[in-house]
Amino acid sequence: MSGSVYKIIELVGTSPESWEDATSKAIEAAAHTLQDLRIAELVKADVRLEDNQIVEYRVKLAVSFKYHPEL
Repeated sequence: MSGSVYKIIELVGTSPESWEDATSKAIEAAAHTLQDLRIAELVKADVRLEDNQIVEYRVKLAVSFKYHPEL
């Protein structure tokens, strides 16, 4: 029987620059310890405010990676 199994985890990335930068930082960090990253789905995007100004962009991602039972 052929087929694959994937695990899904949630990550939160932050950046003072943009949602895109927060997403990239989360994926880059995950890639250091996980193998075969496949899909990142944006679950939520928000911003942190101070004095009515955006000071941080935040993203919550559902990230899937291939499950390797032999590892």
